[in-house]
Amino acid sequence: MAHTVAPHGLHHVTAIAEDPQRNVDFYTTVLGLRLVKRTVNFDAPDTYHLYYGDESGRPSTLLTFFPWPGVHAGRQGVGMTTATAFSVPPESLGWWQTRLKALGVDADDPVARSDEEVLRLRDPDGLVIELVASGDDSRSGWDGAAAVPSDNAIRGLFSVTMTELLLEPTAEMLGGMLGMQYGHNTSDRTRFVMSREESGTAVDVLPSKASRGLQAAGTVHHIAFRAPDGETQARWRLELIEAGIQVTEILDRQYFTSIYFREPGGVLLEIATDQPGFTVDEPLLELGQHLKLPPWLEPNREQIQASLPTLRVPLPPQPEDVHR
Repeated sequence: MAHTVAPHGLHHVTAIAEDPQRNVDFYTTVLGLRLVKRTVNFDAPDTYHLYYGDESGRPSTLLTFFPWPGVHAGRQGVGMTTATAFSVPPESLGWWQTRLKALGVDADDPVARSDEEVLRLRDPDGLVIELVASGDDSRSGWDGAAAVPSDNAIRGLFSVTMTELLLEPTAEMLGGMLGMQYGHNTSDRTRFVMSREESGTAVDVLPSKASRGLQAAGTVHHIAFRAPDGETQARWRLELIEAGIQVTEILDRQYFTSIYFREPGGVLLEIATDQPGFTVDEPLLELGQHLKLPPWLEPNREQIQASLPTLRVPLPPQPEDVHR
């Protein structure tokens, strides 16, 4: 059963880290993303949930983390999302290569992949991040990072790569049940796109005979697709249930609502609403500066704060200080 309309694109990717301060330092200072929300894992509130994205944390720009101090390293393999790609301006890839080398980041030389140029790097936990030179991305990204000029700034999510033992079952869910279209393929990967007009809408499936991955630090926990509103999300949920897929209830994540289910290869998927967004509980200029809790956890704030390590978060420049 195919859904008549595919998800609007990638909403966010959530990964696992080990050290929250190291995570903040890397994604805000090295990659120049904005920390747009400092909250907790609603299912394990003694752990942070950190969101990075553009100025307001719009859907399709977001990479989020559960940092669990002391968690062991994960292992890439089948049944996992093995790469998260961001788009950058085409002329900026050389700048990024020079910057990453100067900062001692574990990064490869850019390579050609079909009609794309891709620079692959690994964060301090080993999470695979790709920077894709994209001339079709009109998003502005976050222009408030002092060390990353706006002309080179990350624009938002470009794609995710799912590594699977078998292509066909996953392709049937993405291309059939979720209504995605086939994009261009290479010899080793099949691309599905949710829109040919918008950025941040691609899912690559990479068949592999590798061993099954181990989810822990440096691996992706789940990927989320965009639903424009709660009504569409509820319809998705009913259609998935009718197709025999186990789906969670609609869960309130404060900044969006979510449903979760697994595709046949084992990757955890989410469908999240675009609204209400991150300014629902703090103003735009203060995003990420304070620990925010949903109303049902607010009575436990003192206990929750005591269980969390202190974070030093770079202050965003004020509008008159931005030199771009």
